[in-house]
Amino acid sequence: MYRFALILGMLAAIGPFAIDMYLPAMPGIAADLSASASGTQLTLTAFFLAFGLSQLVYGPWADQAGRKRPLYTGLTIFALGSVGCVLAPSLPVLVACRFLQGMGGAVVMVMPRAIVRDLHTGPKATRLMATVMLVISVSPMLAPLAGSAVMGFGGWRGIFAILAVLGVLGLVLTARALPETLPPERRVPVNLKSLGAGLRRLLTDPTFMGLTFIAGFGMASFFVFLASASFVYVDQFGLSPTGFSLAFAVNAVGFFSASQVAGPLAERIGITRVILLGVGAFLCFSLATLSLVAAGGGLVVIMGGLFLGNAGLGLVIPTVSVMALDAHGKIAGLAASLGGTLQMVTGGLMIVVSGLFFDGTAVPMLAIIASCAVVAALLAASVLPRLVRAQRAAAML
Repeated sequence: MYRFALILGMLAAIGPFAIDMYLPAMPGIAADLSASASGTQLTLTAFFLAFGLSQLVYGPWADQAGRKRPLYTGLTIFALGSVGCVLAPSLPVLVACRFLQGMGGAVVMVMPRAIVRDLHTGPKATRLMATVMLVISVSPMLAPLAGSAVMGFGGWRGIFAILAVLGVLGLVLTARALPETLPPERRVPVNLKSLGAGLRRLLTDPTFMGLTFIAGFGMASFFVFLASASFVYVDQFGLSPTGFSLAFAVNAVGFFSASQVAGPLAERIGITRVILLGVGAFLCFSLATLSLVAAGGGLVVIMGGLFLGNAGLGLVIPTVSVMALDAHGKIAGLAASLGGTLQMVTGGLMIVVSGLFFDGTAVPMLAIIASCAVVAALLAASVLPRLVRAQRAAAML
């Protein structure tokens, strides 16, 4: 299982690397291409937009054609987009190539969850997904530091060259080490009628939607941190780029440490209790951090509070990601892609909301993160009792 999880994690980490690795390079990109800071941020917006919307294509396609063919196509598009970024002569071209990167990179968001659902459900799926998350969670620790190191000898274009290489390595892994997990007899022909029926089934399933948005608002808190942290840590607290990269990594440590106990804990106390425990920790520590910083707390309080809050999310996100697909095995690809799209859109909207209030200090950032925690808790309070009733009814049959 661990070898398989490592392969899936390495593929899934390509997307986060494409986001986190170039963050230290954004000022250099603006200077080199004579662009404004807001203009340069469009490279991130374009990637998120394509990354979210393209998942709606890969999921249904994977249910019809199997898991490997979409991976080959998406990773090829990602590699070509990365090469385009290396050669981009202007900001508009770079934005277009980042959009192309996002279109290709979206495939590694959908396929690991669908593949996990092909193989397992329940606690076993949670354990495998948590192990995949362990590999993914390394990227926020390594990617900004790696980007800073590459800039030392290759500039910002060198970062995109490395991303192109990662795309090619992903193709090799898919071809040589990843088996096809959806045999032909389990594939679902996709047409507009079946696609519409599948979407209606998912969008009208309150358990699927509730679990999806619990993870969505948890991920949105990451997005808000991603958009604001460099300004807070560098401008407000005076950290160097390397210091920012190390502080940035603290979030991931709490997340992946907790994610590794999600599977065993689910087997011991039950999946719904794990979700409740994680959401409760996310809510309590987010609100406490906001209160302490508003009262004068500094960088240590922020880093410690986010570490503990994200530890709660380490229990939540792997668990709800697989639980949302449990009742939709025949359309797992579509369910994974719709869930990913809704989560990315939620995160993008919360970045827009945070931008309306952000003033360069930590309090607005922490307030939006705490708001995400409140919404996730309200959703959990609505969804979990329904989930428990459904599990009890299934056990009686």
